Amino acid sequence: MKLLVTGGAGYVGGAVARGLRDAGHAIVIVDDLRTGHRTTAEGFDLLVADFADADRVGARLASERFDGIIHLAASSLVGESVAKPALYQENNLHKSLALLDLARRHGVARFVFSSSAAVYGEPEHVPIDETHPLRPTNPYGETKLAFERALQAHAAAHGLSAVSLRYFNAAGATRDGRHGEEHEPETHLVPNVLRAAVEGRPVPVFGTDYPTGDGTAVRDYIHIEDLAEAHRLALDRAAAPGRAEAFNLGTGHGYSVEEVIDAARRVTGRPIAILPGPRRPGDPARLVAAAGLATRTLGWTPRTPGLEGILETAWAHLRAVGRA
Repeated sequence: MKLLVTGGAGYVGGAVARGLRDAGHAIVIVDDLRTGHRTTAEGFDLLVADFADADRVGARLASERFDGIIHLAASSLVGESVAKPALYQENNLHKSLALLDLARRHGVARFVFSSSAAVYGEPEHVPIDETHPLRPTNPYGETKLAFERALQAHAAAHGLSAVSLRYFNAAGATRDGRHGEEHEPETHLVPNVLRAAVEGRPVPVFGTDYPTGDGTAVRDYIHIEDLAEAHRLALDRAAAPGRAEAFNLGTGHGYSVEEVIDAARRVTGRPIAILPGPRRPGDPARLVAAAGLATRTLGWTPRTPGLEGILETAWAHLRAVGRA
């Protein structure tokens, strides 16, 4: 199939684009490179543009036949969304609606959306399955949920086939060491812990008073290549007109911030100190997936379910690029 991948020069998008290309699909990446990297898109057909640009993206959709869109481009910082809700409403919802309209006008039948566990909000039970109430606690999660609902409406009205993938915490690097997290500033725990190990500085820990075993927040970490494989399977699933579905992507096992730091000490063989700080606005105490629906329906099972295995790939990436 010929696929348009928005945000394909980013961390998750780059891995997804590579996985889809390896599976035999023809990929066109759309990325404005504000947070993505041109080097990530090397070897791909890259259109440097805002994904909602009706002229440039619309012209590409009009001139070639695309079978599907994989929509990963988004603003994705929970704390920033609390401080700048209008930015998130514009980038994650309004622009995504514009892209969805372009897909409808140009006959793109399949749509796979990068959603988030943030659609659930503060969990009533853990692990979280897809029947859990949808009550986001921050604008980031609200915009993701709003677009999921827009996909459902378009599926019913226009025959679109859509799959929303609710990520828990993406982490790690591709096993060849070539692709890992390269955010500036970096806000994700795993790369920040490994950078702290390299630089010999303490790693900030946001919240030590959560109602968890050690007081730090618990998250479900999923390897980046497992996420990529889920997108390939979701694309196959998105074949029945008028159907919109959502699936959790996680391992079903949660690790606290302290457990991540302890595992990083073992993987790197280096001491890592912590710098305790206050909680970040909008962060729930525990987010752990029940991903059985994805297993049963998509045939998806994570290949790297263990935290240390994920950290080892991220550490190998830092060494491969000369940063460790």
